[in-house]
Amino acid sequence: MKPDYDVAIVGYGPAGQVAAGLLGQAGLKVYVCDRLLDVYQIPRAIALDHEIMRVFQQLGVADAVLPFTEPFTNSEFYGVDGQLIRRMTMVAPPYPQGYTPSLVFTQPRVEQALRARIAEMPTVTVELGVEMRAMRQGGSGVTLEIGDATATTHEITARYAIGCDGGSSKVRAQLDLALDDLDFDEPWLVVDVLVNEQGLRKLPAVSVQYCEPERPCTLVIGPGNHRRWEISLKAGEDPRVMAQDSETWKLLSRWLTPEDGELWRQASYRFHALVANQWRKDRVLLAGDAAHMQPPFLGQGMCQGVRDAANLAWKLGAVLRGEVQGQAAQQLLDSYGAERKAHVSELTRRIKAVGAVICERDPGRARARDAQLLADCGGQVRDTPRQDILPRLEPGFLSAQTHAARGTLFPQPWLTVAGAAMRMDTYLYNGWRLVLASEVTLEIAPSPALHTLHLAQVPERDGVLHEWFARHGCVAALLRPDNYVFGVATVPADIEALADERAAMLGLQAPLTV
Repeated sequence: MKPDYDVAIVGYGPAGQVAAGLLGQAGLKVYVCDRLLDVYQIPRAIALDHEIMRVFQQLGVADAVLPFTEPFTNSEFYGVDGQLIRRMTMVAPPYPQGYTPSLVFTQPRVEQALRARIAEMPTVTVELGVEMRAMRQGGSGVTLEIGDATATTHEITARYAIGCDGGSSKVRAQLDLALDDLDFDEPWLVVDVLVNEQGLRKLPAVSVQYCEPERPCTLVIGPGNHRRWEISLKAGEDPRVMAQDSETWKLLSRWLTPEDGELWRQASYRFHALVANQWRKDRVLLAGDAAHMQPPFLGQGMCQGVRDAANLAWKLGAVLRGEVQGQAAQQLLDSYGAERKAHVSELTRRIKAVGAVICERDPGRARARDAQLLADCGGQVRDTPRQDILPRLEPGFLSAQTHAARGTLFPQPWLTVAGAAMRMDTYLYNGWRLVLASEVTLEIAPSPALHTLHLAQVPERDGVLHEWFARHGCVAALLRPDNYVFGVATVPADIEALADERAAMLGLQAPLTV
């Protein structure tokens, strides 16, 4: 019997929304369920980056989302004795992805914009106020038992399913998939405050990491008058007690009084570093917090879930549309977990290193840390762009070449098209793309399977790609649908072989004629 849907998604938070949107936009029949009736109205994530805005652009929601974002301020790290020891900033313009590289945002409003876009997609069915009770797999699909608050149940079937149902994922539990512990487990209190004008005058103009052994703490400047504190809890402090209004205001007294603003949320968390050992079991895959959790020190939690969804959606879409079949299809789906697990694990390692700077509790070691950081920069604190922390893809569906650009996120320049400025993805769309430097003289026949941008014919506005090609010593880049570099050609003669390699991995005939 034919399944009801191509894909069933359990969980309708950011990862589930992006997965549903990308799959629905591709014309696939998608079912989504969530136990909540509406968007969760309290912000949990507060930061996103230009890679995520590029995914929102692909979904057609970037313009709807931007009003609820603001540029992330610099983050200044202060040591034991109040001295500046580190500063994290943004890369300088022109911005490589076509958007401000680091942003703060209001999560409920952004999620509402995503859901409004998905509501326009005729092939996506969203069922709220229900939960997945049970799941079983067969040779041709997955069956989900869906129940509501009245204990009424019904079944839906799909060819594949994705668990986007959070850190306590029922999908992961039913699949009996384990989480690997990456060795970070600390109690913190997260406090969101809507600060009035009087309070704003008391606060720093930039975000601050207080790397103080007595009580490490982070202050993030959110959109408008939203300010967030992440405050480390001490041994013996009861997290439930510390989340009470009176105790929370005591912790905030260094900065504000109750007359300076309104508590929006305070919640105690254990910050973990966990990653699923296995991301796929037959026809069911994990994404978002169901697959990983990391400390919040670079604001990458939600970003990682969106990266999961973008990575998985194009691969699952290619398999479901029959564009790749047989063993090649299984290898493509397996590459999802291989790529994302390695990326999440490496980024978590780097986040933990940032956390180690912030969270040192021993005063002597903290002073030694401060001295070492200042010595490393010659006593003059230099700007460290946040984007320099992000790793590239290493294993997975990539060329066998070892070039440094392989597996990196490719830029999105502004192009000049008929005299008007246009972002590259809007011009080329988001399939497989071949981008040629302006000096390449080859004539390449058009192919519906591989869109081509030749900078000699469609010039860029700010020289972003010219600088990228020069820095990487190449003349062409082959891009995957999720904007990562499959591989590059250092000379024009290598372009056809690069396209052939991609076609062979997909089990296709080579689409390129030069």
